[in-house]
Amino acid sequence: MSGNTFGKLFTVTTAGESHGPALVAIVDGCPPGLELDLQDLQRDLDRRKPGTSRHTTQRQEADEVEILSGVFEGKTTGASIGLLIRNTDQKSKDYSAIKDLFRPAHADYTYHHKYGIRDYRGGGRSSARETAMRVAAGAIAKKYLATQGIVIRGYMSQLGPIQIPFKTWDSVEDNAFFCPDPDKVPELEAYMDQLRRDQDSVGAKITVVAEGVMPGLGEPV
Repeated sequence: MSGNTFGKLFTVTTAGESHGPALVAIVDGCPPGLELDLQDLQRDLDRRKPGTSRHTTQRQEADEVEILSGVFEGKTTGASIGLLIRNTDQKSKDYSAIKDLFRPAHADYTYHHKYGIRDYRGGGRSSARETAMRVAAGAIAKKYLATQGIVIRGYMSQLGPIQIPFKTWDSVEDNAFFCPDPDKVPELEAYMDQLRRDQDSVGAKITVVAEGVMPGLGEPV
């Protein structure tokens, strides 16, 4: 199974399943001398971690990241950076009833069709749990980009049929929806509560903004 490595100059390779013992990542291409500590990564992981509101999965994971290599005395060395997050709240027995069922809106069927085998415990590799390592690795990239004057941030711009206008970045960190309009939050909460009562789900849109990117970067030109 390929497709677990992202990037070219700055590469991230992740491994681990939703109900395995841990998630791991190897980050290659990070320049030496970048000041980096656990809090740089943990700050973003805390924003992502489950169980922070009634509108997210109720799985309780601390998502405490460990830096295994590539950092010495608070600075990157230029070597591969190894990252580890241990799974602590996986309840595999909860999934035994769906061992032979394919859940809608999940990757169960596509995994089985492509590989002939699937890990039904929480979706295995296709679980959103895998994104924890992308967040941790992304925090390293974001820290380096900040030294070049580049700031990347995002917000929710639509939930189901509800359009969310941008008002202020200050509001994004103040609610569970990363909503830039504080006046919209009660409407979003009521909508999510109704979806839960209906045992339904819905899609959403996010907007990502990169500021300070130099002209001419990227291809094709």
